[in-house]
Amino acid sequence: MGVISNGTTLLDAGAIDSGVPTGATTLIKTITANNANVIQFVHGSSNVVLDNTYSIYVFKFINIHADNDDVGFSFNFSIDGGGNYNLAKTTTNTRAVHGEDAGEGNLNYRTNADLAQGTGNQVLGESCKGGNNDANLCGELLLYNPSSTTFVKHFTYNISNMTQGDDAENVLCGGYINTTSAVNAFALTVGSGSWDGIIKLYGIK
Repeated sequence: MGVISNGTTLLDAGAIDSGVPTGATTLIKTITANNANVIQFVHGSSNVVLDNTYSIYVFKFINIHADNDDVGFSFNFSIDGGGNYNLAKTTTNTRAVHGEDAGEGNLNYRTNADLAQGTGNQVLGESCKGGNNDANLCGELLLYNPSSTTFVKHFTYNISNMTQGDDAENVLCGGYINTTSAVNAFALTVGSGSWDGIIKLYGIK
């Protein structure tokens, strides 16, 4: 039996039609960084998909560890397959922080970490502590409908980081990439030195 709503097939012979969004998450690519400076996810390269196959793309950051003290991670996007990472972005950035010694605890908006049509990298986590072998950064970034040629591209992220000052840092950021061209590449880099860790890319229909 089939179920059709407003001309769209929802069920075909009792099964959900392939064109109906289900919210299912699909692992697309896992990259394990080892003494890396920049890691890129480029559509069509090394089995990476970053097109209209999925409406939402999720980047998971797992145990991202800088080799140097007091360095920050940042990211950018590209519309030319990674040839240039220089897209204009407008973002908001807030941070909650609390020290191991309970001596620091605050929630603040960070004007030094937001962008107003900036084409440079967006800060992911600041002042990462690399000197401690157990220090790391974890979290996720969501990129919405990057293949649209009608709308700007929104993204949000939520990360937890151990800072240079032995603080627990939680950063929330949202914004948009101000282009109606399809976004087809993402890059994560560290301010100096190299880093290790795992990044997983998922697609959600």
